[in-house]
Amino acid sequence: MTCPRIIVFDLGKVLVDFDFGIAARRMAPRSTLNAEAIQDVIQRSPLIYDYESGRITTDTFFQRVQAATGFQGTQAEFGRIFSDIFSPIEPMVAAQAQLRQKGCPTYIFSNTNELAVNHIRQSFPFFSHFTGYIYSYEHKAMKPDFRIYEALEKVSGFAGHEVLYLDDRSENVEAGRQRGWQGIVHEDPETSLQLIRKTGLL
Repeated sequence: MTCPRIIVFDLGKVLVDFDFGIAARRMAPRSTLNAEAIQDVIQRSPLIYDYESGRITTDTFFQRVQAATGFQGTQAEFGRIFSDIFSPIEPMVAAQAQLRQKGCPTYIFSNTNELAVNHIRQSFPFFSHFTGYIYSYEHKAMKPDFRIYEALEKVSGFAGHEVLYLDDRSENVEAGRQRGWQGIVHEDPETSLQLIRKTGLL
């Protein structure tokens, strides 16, 4: 592994943990489905893919979830419940801060949605301290679609071995490696940080 020019972080399960079950359990008392069935609607139906790939808006996503679950709350209530499911992974957050202090550009590169991004931005100060952000819903392409990797290269101005990319999903990392990126399949902070240290950046 050579010394990269930028480090690219996936968001979910790398910098923040999340659990859709939290939202499902909070919705259940005001819905016609139980928590398990609500989680299936949110996480395992085509709805989340359509939302995070930019095929549908936040308004449409809410309307379809409401129709499928019988949720009786307002869209604003749903937004708070749906997005308040994250917790920071502190060792990775601290590592990004160290990289930034050393002058290494860092990017968020995430399959995500508008509600999640707005909540994380408001709730976690570290999120404001990245060089750039590439979101699937804005670029209408989800990893491992090559188009979102092209977007990262265009926005950052870097490509090939200049990019070091961390993601918890191996297929996403492999898509980056096929473009010449250096890749780390994130399994736990200790292992990932050991690999980053080998580049000399930490």
